[in-house]
Amino acid sequence: MSEGADLRPLNRTMITLSVMLATIIQALDTTIANVALPHMQGSLSAAQDQITWVLTSYIVAAAIATPLTGWLVDRYTQKRVLLVSVAGFTVASALCGLAGSLEQIVGARLLQGLFGAALVPLSQAVMLEITPAAKRGSAMAIWGVGVMVGPILGPSLGGWLTDSYDWRWVFFINLPIGALAFWGIWRYIRQSVAARGMRFDVFGFASLGLAIGALQMLLDRGQENDWFASTETWVECIAFVISFACFAAHTAFTPAGQSFLDYRLLKNRNYVTGLLFIFIVGLVLYATRALTPPMLQSLMDYPVSTVGLVTAPSGVGTMLAMLVVGQLVGRWDLRLLLLGGFALTAFSLWQMSGYTLVLSESDIVWPGFIQGVGLGLVFVPLSTVTFATLQPSMFSQGTALYSLIRNIGSSIGISLVQTLLVRNAQTAHASLAAAANTGAGSFGFLDLATPQGLAVLNAEVTRQASMIAYVDDFKLMLILTVLVMPLLWLIRPPRPGAAASASHAVMD
Repeated sequence: MSEGADLRPLNRTMITLSVMLATIIQALDTTIANVALPHMQGSLSAAQDQITWVLTSYIVAAAIATPLTGWLVDRYTQKRVLLVSVAGFTVASALCGLAGSLEQIVGARLLQGLFGAALVPLSQAVMLEITPAAKRGSAMAIWGVGVMVGPILGPSLGGWLTDSYDWRWVFFINLPIGALAFWGIWRYIRQSVAARGMRFDVFGFASLGLAIGALQMLLDRGQENDWFASTETWVECIAFVISFACFAAHTAFTPAGQSFLDYRLLKNRNYVTGLLFIFIVGLVLYATRALTPPMLQSLMDYPVSTVGLVTAPSGVGTMLAMLVVGQLVGRWDLRLLLLGGFALTAFSLWQMSGYTLVLSESDIVWPGFIQGVGLGLVFVPLSTVTFATLQPSMFSQGTALYSLIRNIGSSIGISLVQTLLVRNAQTAHASLAAAANTGAGSFGFLDLATPQGLAVLNAEVTRQASMIAYVDDFKLMLILTVLVMPLLWLIRPPRPGAAASASHAVMD
């Protein structure tokens, strides 16, 4: 029930636009700052290992704060949490742009992560709640476009703003978008009375927050620290294992409604299966997208602007597929749509596994576009089926956990492919160098008896070894994608109209 006499009909168009703007600024900031790091490093007089905290601080803060979403909504209502989140995120963006030192920008990025954590899960919850069940496939398609447009446009937009203006505009661009989102949420989303049915589980939040923070730090810094050769990695690993074990045990023996995580979510078969698959989507598909830009820049000397152009079709494919598949959800078996998405992804990875150092732009564009279509075919049906049998009262906490699992899968996948990339490149380099050294004193037009000849040969061997390592990563992602496809039959498709109640379209 809404407060007062607010009997206006829902303006679903304006609500959708408002929450999508909020989603876009949060999703955008996960990648937009990446290409601006070298410029920030010089401007803020930071070392190479220090400037990465601009990225890490945001990711860790957002990961720790995301599980709070359900409790905050229960206590303060969805509208208030969204308004505070958008306002806080926008102000923190301004502070990032005004930062004059590394400490200031890291602190502002921490605030961005804390305030922005609820934006993506709450935008999904809003879309689910204002849309009748029969049309949720289309709603998830629109939401998916908002979620994906940020990571897709982030590097290109960040590079253009940095080159054309200044790195500070990477953050200032959030101000007008955030202001519009705040106004739309304030104007069109109805207010409600806070349920206050959940108590704040201090121990549960502390143990889960410590586990998530330790895991993110381990994944973000593991390769830099040579993984378990470092004391820091061991400390982070032990902290993760102990704190997560404490959280799991505490949650299992705490009554529902009193623990930080409502374990009734984990009794819903479709929801748990959806968590498994969104973890795999993060692990495989997002990690693969993280490989192509550095490969093009480091091995083929592509400028940032060209990298943006040849990788953009991947995002176009995702958005087109989402819009089309949104109309098919409810008409086709969701498992067939998911199977088609994973099959297209596997086909694109098979094409990428044949990459060499001699590639045309079409060799990059078409596999990327096909992979984008595959991701779109997976993302929308998966979001739909995950929440199809979940009670609307559990949407806020369910979407928060869903976003958290996707982000953890992405972090693990990116760390995995980066680690294998470095190690496989070293192995391939040693093998190629040994083969070259078995030759005569000259290698083609190179005289290996001279330092110049050895340097040129080593540079070429390094390029070839790196390309082999990238191909090995693509092959691994291909194998994982194929292996997961039989698991699709664990999903139980919802019966047509099973939950098609218009009463679910009432805003919080």
